[in-house]
Amino acid sequence: MYTNKDVEYRTIFVINCIKDRNLHVSNGELLLEETDKKKTLTKLPFQKILAIFVVGNISITTPLLDKCKKFNVAVIVVKPSFRPVFYWANSAEGNYLLRQRQYKFAKDDISVAKWIVYNKISNQLSLLRKSRRSDKLTIQAKKVCQNALDDWLCRVVESDRLMGLEGYVSKVFFTAYYQDLEWSVRKPRTKCDAINATLDIGYTMLFNYIECFVRMFGFDVYVGVYHRLWFKRKSLICDLVEPFRCIIDRAVRTAYNRKQFTTNDFKLNKSEYLLKYEKNAEYTKVFFEALISYKMEIFKFIRSYYRCFMQGRNIEAYPKFEI
Repeated sequence: MYTNKDVEYRTIFVINCIKDRNLHVSNGELLLEETDKKKTLTKLPFQKILAIFVVGNISITTPLLDKCKKFNVAVIVVKPSFRPVFYWANSAEGNYLLRQRQYKFAKDDISVAKWIVYNKISNQLSLLRKSRRSDKLTIQAKKVCQNALDDWLCRVVESDRLMGLEGYVSKVFFTAYYQDLEWSVRKPRTKCDAINATLDIGYTMLFNYIECFVRMFGFDVYVGVYHRLWFKRKSLICDLVEPFRCIIDRAVRTAYNRKQFTTNDFKLNKSEYLLKYEKNAEYTKVFFEALISYKMEIFKFIRSYYRCFMQGRNIEAYPKFEI
């Protein structure tokens, strides 16, 4: 399994392959080259690689996979939207002890779920504070978040009530945080307006990005601790996405304030706001840069969660992501 030395001395490389490129082995090193020009773009020693994220189209050779197996390098190929296409890792496949613990985890134990929600709300409060606004909506939203952290979460003992509390705090947060963007209400996957459609795009990329990291440790992504089991729903990813939603929330607000994103980027089709095809690359780039800047923080968070979960540590030992 991955250790502190792995994180300290080895790096997660993210390779942009929107244009066709090749990865292959030469003299024991990983070479990235352009398909057409046969031009070498970079050389990477396998001893320095922790994982390779390939975004876009790539050709992978058998010697490359053999080297990755030897040096325990994970290979993840994703679409520009971060939807996983191919995942390969040598060490995580046989982690049956982890999956046994997942399956035996007490379904009525919401301590880890409360930790997840606590981390999410604390980041929402941080975003509100960093907005430097002192209007009525923002003041009220900060008060609601603080009350949830100081008191309300402590008194919750049922999963349904926890979800209700999370939903209420998020509603207040969105109303204050996006008040300058003609915000109405958060409606996931309905694409009822441009802001909701933009959030859906960003959250989807975040979901796929988190899944890639979680799979590095051998988790069963369908078994969570907060979101309930449901057919084909990756409940664990739904859980671990929550503390990181703030990355997308801030990226959306910043992009609209800078006029990088506008309502005109969408077309209305049967009451749904759909992003115009020519704008896909622009939106992907904004979210891509926002997520990549936190790649090591996300990896360390997932790794720490794995260790705490496996060892049954107290909830105080679980990691916390701070925006």
